[in-house]
Amino acid sequence: MGANETFPTNARLHSPTDFARVFEFRRSAASGRLVLYVCPTADASQALDGRPVVRLGMSVSRRIGNAVVRNRWKRRLREAFRRVQERLPVGNDFVIVVRSGSIAQPAGSRKKNVPSPVPSGHKGATHVEEAILALAARVVGRPGYAAAAGATISSAKQLPTKRRR
Repeated sequence: MGANETFPTNARLHSPTDFARVFEFRRSAASGRLVLYVCPTADASQALDGRPVVRLGMSVSRRIGNAVVRNRWKRRLREAFRRVQERLPVGNDFVIVVRSGSIAQPAGSRKKNVPSPVPSGHKGATHVEEAILALAARVVGRPGYAAAAGATISSAKQLPTKRRR
């Protein structure tokens, strides 16, 4: 197993505050069923082998399908991220949201409980990898991203956490 075939813990977004920070930064791009949210990493001191870490979070709703389908999507996204993380802009946190397949169907032909098909095979894997790279380039390449990223890092406000009842 090579070095880029692992998905270490420090390359993942875990806490709800990290997800909230990325969503609140409000920089995203969509393509088909995937929506990619991007935000500069809050803690720039995190590094893996002296290289800044690119972190990933995933959101796959129950609308996508049953547990088997959702886990299949997550495995596909993790594998695609492993393969492209070297080519993604460093110092950013990414959250990938999988949208349900019913949004692409006409309103009259929507069916309930139709799972979103997971791209399969080599062609499907390549498609997901290219989509992640293209979406990341679109978001980070926008004119106001660098200025907004600098302002966010300098202010570094702490988001409130949700209280459990």
